[in-house]
Amino acid sequence: MNSGETGLREQVQLLYSDHHGWLLGWLRKKLGCADNAADLAQDTFVRILGSRDTLLGMRNPRAFLTTTARNLIIDRARREVLEKAYLAELLALGEDRAGHPSPEQLWQAVEALEQISRVLDRVPARARQAFLLYYLEGDNQVEVARKLGVTTRTVRSDLVQVLVHCQQASPL
Repeated sequence: MNSGETGLREQVQLLYSDHHGWLLGWLRKKLGCADNAADLAQDTFVRILGSRDTLLGMRNPRAFLTTTARNLIIDRARREVLEKAYLAELLALGEDRAGHPSPEQLWQAVEALEQISRVLDRVPARARQAFLLYYLEGDNQVEVARKLGVTTRTVRSDLVQVLVHCQQASPL
């Protein structure tokens, strides 16, 4: 291990030991659940560790930790919205049909939703919002354009962009 890696390792250990307890307490207050707070605290440090450049230039660790943790909370909430919408749709379908989806179908659907959620994390905010309004809220393209303050052509372009990302992310 060279001296640069040793210095980075020490910086990571210092960041974790100095701020983990504080972040965990902040998340407990924010989420009201110790288990979810522990999970998100861990996820926050994992995300930060994924970027060496971030660690080297960090001036205010607590601000950076809270921003990263907030982003993870938003990601988790977005994933929960997708899951709830899917479960509500399943319930409605189940009432209309005699049979219910098999466990395998449920698993495949949840996997697809997680994949869509990962794709949505990587597209621009306006494209993500257009996708959610159109596919989850059921707004038509004109309504989406009005809500986002763009043209319907831009909405179509944003929707295509997200769908192309979904296609590229899907296994063949």
